[in-house]
Amino acid sequence: MKANQQFKSARLVIADDQDFMRDSMKDMLSGERDFRIIGEAADGWEALELCRRARPDLVLMDVRMPRMDGLAATRAIKQEHPATSVLMVTMHDNPDYLFEALRAGAAGYVLKETTREDLLSAIRRVLSGESPLEPELAARLLRRLAHEVQEEPAGTSREPERAEPPQSLTPREVEVLELLTLGQTNRQIARAFVISAATVKRHVENIIAKLEVSDRTQAVVRALEQGIVTFPE
Repeated sequence: MKANQQFKSARLVIADDQDFMRDSMKDMLSGERDFRIIGEAADGWEALELCRRARPDLVLMDVRMPRMDGLAATRAIKQEHPATSVLMVTMHDNPDYLFEALRAGAAGYVLKETTREDLLSAIRRVLSGESPLEPELAARLLRRLAHEVQEEPAGTSREPERAEPPQSLTPREVEVLELLTLGQTNRQIARAFVISAATVKRHVENIIAKLEVSDRTQAVVRALEQGIVTFPE
């Protein structure tokens, strides 16, 4: 499970159709011992093929690319390799696009004009099981997701079928998930339950493993789609 991996083993792929953007991201990530760039892709098909061969921990995925765009590539990657996290890279902070990115399987997003510090922070947060999204934004997007799930006809599912159902969550893990739907951080959840942040992290890691997803954002998405939790009124 990636949340337990040491950062030095994190393997990254950069997918962007513009050479200068890939070079820029490589420059920003250079010198960081906890990251290792194992490949580059100029379109979504190349990104998917790289994931099939190399099984990276995280893909930095551009939105607009030829042959296969970032959303389609993310859906394909997450269906074939659910343990790989995808962090979308976009020019615009568009809530509608961000919502579709979450449904496609992304952990979150970063803006193309982001600073080096913010890019590193977003990557590290995803790899350590935290959300790269601001709590308020995460809560708005997840509320919208919960509403759409409730409006879908019975039996509708956007998830690929799995041979076996996910492991059962404990009552405490369900309680943690309920607070994750509000976009709360580990420290906020720890205060709510009067437990340590380390204990919350272990709960989140268990949730991610049992739901067979790559990060906490997608854990909430799957839990909402499966009806494990509902968004609080």
